[in-house]
Amino acid sequence: MDRYPPIAEHGLIGDLQTAALVSSHGVIDWFAAPRFDSPSVFAALLDHDGGGYFLLAPEHPEGTWKQLYYPDTAVLVTRFMSPDGVGEIVDYMPVQPGSRATDRHQLVRVARAVRGTVRFELSCRPRFDYARADHRLDLTPERATFHAPGATAHLQSDIPLEQDGKDVRGARTLNAGEAAAVVFTMGPPGAEAPPPPTTEGITEGIFENINFWQLWVRTSRYSGRWTDTVYRSAITLKLLTYAPTGAPVAAATMGLPEQVGGERNWDYRYTWVRDGSLSIRALLDLGFVDEATQFIHWLGDRLRAHEGSDGEPLQIMYRVDGDPHLTEEILEHFEGYRGSYPVRAGNAASDQLQLDIYGEALYGLAEGREVGEHAGYHGWKGLAATLDWLADSWDRPDEGIWETRGGRKDFTYSRVMCWTAFDRGLKLAAEFSRPADTARWTRARDEILEQVMERGWNEKEQALVQYYGGDVLDASLLLAPRVGFISPGSPGWLSTLDAMDRVLVSDSLVYRYDPQASPDGLRGSEGTFSLCTFLYVDALVRAGRLAEARYAFEKMQTYANHVGLFAEEIGPSGEQLGNFPQAFTHLSLIMAATTLNDALDRLWRTPG
Repeated sequence: MDRYPPIAEHGLIGDLQTAALVSSHGVIDWFAAPRFDSPSVFAALLDHDGGGYFLLAPEHPEGTWKQLYYPDTAVLVTRFMSPDGVGEIVDYMPVQPGSRATDRHQLVRVARAVRGTVRFELSCRPRFDYARADHRLDLTPERATFHAPGATAHLQSDIPLEQDGKDVRGARTLNAGEAAAVVFTMGPPGAEAPPPPTTEGITEGIFENINFWQLWVRTSRYSGRWTDTVYRSAITLKLLTYAPTGAPVAAATMGLPEQVGGERNWDYRYTWVRDGSLSIRALLDLGFVDEATQFIHWLGDRLRAHEGSDGEPLQIMYRVDGDPHLTEEILEHFEGYRGSYPVRAGNAASDQLQLDIYGEALYGLAEGREVGEHAGYHGWKGLAATLDWLADSWDRPDEGIWETRGGRKDFTYSRVMCWTAFDRGLKLAAEFSRPADTARWTRARDEILEQVMERGWNEKEQALVQYYGGDVLDASLLLAPRVGFISPGSPGWLSTLDAMDRVLVSDSLVYRYDPQASPDGLRGSEGTFSLCTFLYVDALVRAGRLAEARYAFEKMQTYANHVGLFAEEIGPSGEQLGNFPQAFTHLSLIMAATTLNDALDRLWRTPG
């Protein structure tokens, strides 16, 4: 077992309420329960010695490993090949029925000998509450029960179990055609163990899971050039969405570094208004109307929850159930991935002022108008009140989209998205004939446009820049033509795109900005942002540079991991960095794929 396998050497499984990472050598080294944002149970990815893990693998793993998804599903297969035999491990989590939140979650693992003889070993070492809570073990040959404060976990297996301190281990030799099942069930304190797993029951469960995912994918209306890639991203977004509320988390993990050994180690297991709002258009483009509608309702609930209160109508992120409290703490006992310290749980950026979120929220609601009038008249009143508030509040420095901790500035992207909020609000008011202070909103929209073009423009760079009076370029502005703030063929935008090509683009990969030129309050450097690379593709398409766009998009696919997943960043050696997998990256992939595919279709249909 590697102390710290590469971040990309993992597949994701989940049950639409939480998720786990499975390494390409058969180790579950990240799992939190009962929700994405709950304390960890297995966290060896953040502390090898103390974080806890769940291993199921060949006893002598000298051979070739390969990991893959069963097509169009979240069922993960890890295959081992050696001269003595071929074995495989099938991992999945049974999808929770309906949208009811539950404290019971299962990791189902099946070891099988395909050819020859393979001896599998098992080691289960849970560490509850981020490895801060001790547990007691009750053991029989078929079942181990781990009792911890606030939780009870059962491990049931037809691999004989034996005690290993307060943990368990086991081994079993399988001949060709034989299989062994292992089921880890998390539940509340005192929870009874489920019935023992049987070969028939496990086989039926695998095919039920396969059927669920394949039927869901078939509801998509996407039939473009990159079907497998887009479907994998869609499944990943679905896996990262908390079904009881429809709220997507930014990533399944916390604490994975943007620079190995550095301090940029954040907790991404929460719902960002920005990410979720931009997902609405992507989901609708694929035909996933139910998922888009559910998030629209979640977003409307956040706006209504503020009615009658002082302060900002929205904060930038929430827990998956809408709870706004995300107190940040440092887990001092975790060494961090390859020494990347500190490891943070919670996220203090939730208290930041980021005015762009109102633009993304209104953009999402406007893009989703085809699914209904949102929350009806009362929902509209809440939205209109938010825009009335923004009309008095947009002209302020803020922390910006990248959640920098280096002080507030007049970020150009924040103003662009405030313009978007008013622009979409005006269009919705007109389309649905709703009461609105349209004169006030129009005045604010036009003032923002004039201000950005006068103060956000840098003559030397011939480009829109990160903040007023500065000369730093920022890839977030690649969204400006998509939201309609600037024409994608205008001279000002084309020169901005050229400036980004010179400064931010490295062989088709895109940096979000240069932290050395624009200090963000943190030490260290970072890789290229995969989100920004896909936004760059989208912007190239809109600027009519289709050949470059397709080249960049196709090249970016080569940086996906072995099962088609992306983290947040690509490091200097092509490695994936940051929390994994990242929803915003897969969302922007879908955006770029649909924009590029539609443009290529139009080109090929054009006579001559």
